[in-house]
Amino acid sequence: MKCPFCGEIDNKVIDSRLSKDGSVIRRRRECLLCSRRFTTYEHVEEITIMIIKKDGRREVFNRDKVRSGIKRACEKRNISIHVIEEFIDDLERDLRESGEKEVPSQEIGEKIMAKLHDLDDVAYVRFASVYREFKDVNDFISELKSLLSNQEDRNQDLRKPEVAGSETQPEAQGNTPEKKAAATGK
Repeated sequence: MKCPFCGEIDNKVIDSRLSKDGSVIRRRRECLLCSRRFTTYEHVEEITIMIIKKDGRREVFNRDKVRSGIKRACEKRNISIHVIEEFIDDLERDLRESGEKEVPSQEIGEKIMAKLHDLDDVAYVRFASVYREFKDVNDFISELKSLLSNQEDRNQDLRKPEVAGSETQPEAQGNTPEKKAAATGK
């Protein structure tokens, strides 16, 4: 490593420390010529992920851009920055682990919308309005109708009656009211 002060290549490592998340090693070095100390950081060189935009352009994946869009959608909503950061970490990890060097922006947008749909309906609609380029109020209404329809379906699933023989029915377990009264002495 070249000394930033005198340009000498010979130096010695005085101290090495691993970062909290284990992804970076911090090294304190001392130049053998000028005796000045400096810090270097060592990290794994990660594969550059290229994003294929709708118009065919290619850009390097930029987690700050993703964070900005999600934060804007979640503004004034009850979603912690920790949840947002965790999701972005998961998204980036999934992209890297896929092994693909180029990923369509639509794939990333759909993953973000799916996560926001699970987290907060308002944030989801905000993000969808920009991502899907809503042109007018009718686009909003259409998306809201779809969202409300999905909510009604989920609510109906929650209201379905229990299947006979499930563990919540006392008779199915042999715990009839008579047996309970005998067991408690009442």
